[in-house]
Amino acid sequence: MRAVAVAKPTGSPELMRLPVPEPGPGEVLVKVVAAGLNPVDWKLADRARDGVAEAVYPLIYGVDFAGKVAALGPGVSKFNVGDAVFGQPAPAAVGAYGTYAEYVVAAEDGVLALAPDALPLPLAAALPTAGMAALSILDVGGVEAAQTLLLVGAAGGVGSFVTQLAASRDVRVVAVTRGVGELLMGELGAADTVDAKAGPPVDALREAYPDGVDALVDLVSPPEAFAEYATLVSDGGVAISAIRSADVESLARRGVEGVNFVVEPNGHLLARLAAEVSAGRVTVQLGAQVPLADAPDAVARGRAGKAARGKTVILV
Repeated sequence: MRAVAVAKPTGSPELMRLPVPEPGPGEVLVKVVAAGLNPVDWKLADRARDGVAEAVYPLIYGVDFAGKVAALGPGVSKFNVGDAVFGQPAPAAVGAYGTYAEYVVAAEDGVLALAPDALPLPLAAALPTAGMAALSILDVGGVEAAQTLLLVGAAGGVGSFVTQLAASRDVRVVAVTRGVGELLMGELGAADTVDAKAGPPVDALREAYPDGVDALVDLVSPPEAFAEYATLVSDGGVAISAIRSADVESLARRGVEGVNFVVEPNGHLLARLAAEVSAGRVTVQLGAQVPLADAPDAVARGRAGKAARGKTVILV
């Protein structure tokens, strides 16, 4: 099969010919239609290179996919050959079952679900990592209708899903972006948008929301900037960091719950995400679709912060 992988720890991703993997007990073989591009793809490769994570080489890139079940391993009962599915590969050493490939192995009891009927498979491939994170963040935050959520990094992959899901629950979303305007964020459901490029956002937000906000979800800020945003959270609220920037003890002293969020992907969460899509509460903001042969260039653009706005998917 064709796959984009690195041959050795110091290598760069390239298009290769590799053997088709075989599903074991409780696993399915999926013919990949598209793979989602995420920063975690190269971060996992970097961790493997540095010896932080167990890996196999050639190391195939990618953690998100959508496709059709091509074969069943022994004992599989939840899926059938021909089912349209999306999700993430079976647990294994980094690179063993990457998704930038024509085939991938997934566990039927793992991060795998039937793809939403309303969504073409290339768009479904953009959902798993960012969509599950967004849904899980809102579960942790417990924000309710009529409450105000301050969302920093709102225009990115996770942020766009958080905006849509929160707005569908009648939460007032205040989006902080960099260069993404009110019109686009309003289309996603944001009630208010603050462009961080226009000046210090905390000052503008404090003036606009003198009573504070009920929750903060910050997807991008380092500790010092996160702490500034957290001063806007009212007593009894919650401040969530997606990059471990929350000083939980300091926040607790002033009556705010601090959370350093880590998503735990699973099939149930993925099925809930599919239901949100089917109900029309989530759409994919697609940035680019690139063929498998161009995936190494897409990875390089992503590493350099030059990826297209919206999700990039790799057509296999």
